[in-house]
Amino acid sequence: MKTTSAAIDAARETTAMTSAQAAPANRYRWVILLVAFAAWVMSFLDRLAWGNVGLDVSKELGSPLSQLGIFVTSFYCGYVASNFLMGFVTDRIGARLTLTCALVPLGVATFLFGNVTSVTTGLILQCVMGLAAGADYAACIKLLASWFDSNRRGLALGILTTGPSIGIAVSNAVYPAFLRTHQWHDLYYLLGAVTICIGVACCLFLRNAPREVTVQSKSQRPSIRALLANRDLRLLSIAGFGANWATWGFAFWSNALMIKGQHMSAADAGQISMVFGIGAVCAKPLVGWITDRMGGKRRPGIIISLAAFAILFLVFGQISGKTLFLCIAPFLGAAAFVYAPLMAAMAAELVGPAATGSTIGAMNAFWQLGSVISPTVAGLVYSQTNSFTATLATLAIGPAIGAVCMTRAREAKSL
Repeated sequence: MKTTSAAIDAARETTAMTSAQAAPANRYRWVILLVAFAAWVMSFLDRLAWGNVGLDVSKELGSPLSQLGIFVTSFYCGYVASNFLMGFVTDRIGARLTLTCALVPLGVATFLFGNVTSVTTGLILQCVMGLAAGADYAACIKLLASWFDSNRRGLALGILTTGPSIGIAVSNAVYPAFLRTHQWHDLYYLLGAVTICIGVACCLFLRNAPREVTVQSKSQRPSIRALLANRDLRLLSIAGFGANWATWGFAFWSNALMIKGQHMSAADAGQISMVFGIGAVCAKPLVGWITDRMGGKRRPGIIISLAAFAILFLVFGQISGKTLFLCIAPFLGAAAFVYAPLMAAMAAELVGPAATGSTIGAMNAFWQLGSVISPTVAGLVYSQTNSFTATLATLAIGPAIGAVCMTRAREAKSL
């Protein structure tokens, strides 16, 4: 009896010690989320500056207006390549070091872009910026997958993935006002300095994972062959490609389509796009939280969001009038973005913490191809048909295929 009693007391003491150790980690994960969110938003603020200064830079460099697009192309060439490669690097060296080594060079390249004096130098710096910025997504997802369990991961990823929407809102609100009183060079100097500071904060405050997750992950090794052989990851990759096809095809063309196809004013089209974005920002954390309450089941939410996305596109193409567009826009915005944190969480749970970086990096590189191709296809469809409805129907094919793929995919057996 004494032995049994001693064993019980020892077990209780171990449990108490584990709980005591877990409490600081539970609190510190919100610091991790805050720093990762700042890094993610900052990378978007850096890349979005070009949209506000492109015309001024073009005049100063003496380059034709037609060359403005090649700066964006140069950035995304580096960005897509980095997404794929740096995901594997993240799993090898850890998310903390990856984010530090991404943000500091990104800040330096951004600062140096403020001194650019030739198109060639500008293209090289934009490519370097893309290479640096492409490392942050996989690293941020890996951090949150390690620090947040499946009952909280959806909310955390939902908050993180509002970063692009926040970046767009902040850049549109702040950059024009800043440029009214400062030169475009000053904007890049400021962004570069702030980015470097956040990179230093990543080094100081981030930790790769709580101790218990680090111990559990040591035996796992990421493998390209294993990722390609995983049927569920392949289906998730195709679904993400289709979803991004529709999301960014619409994002690039929405205002122009409403102005030309529905004869709206630029102000009305902008207001509808703003409501579209608000729906996305609100929905991501909410749906992430809901799936957490469902025991970490992501697949049903992904299927519903993609199916709703395709259907709402078809509805959006049939209606007319500002009021109806404003009524549908927040729901379309929610469906157009809410799948992102759910797909990231599902992928992380399929492979485990040690392979999260490589998995997310490779998948996001493939997903971005949909973002690159769809604006061109949507533009061609509209130019050939002059039809708002036909263009949206073309974009709706992506999430429709994605929803079908997800009905065949399986989630991790143990969350």
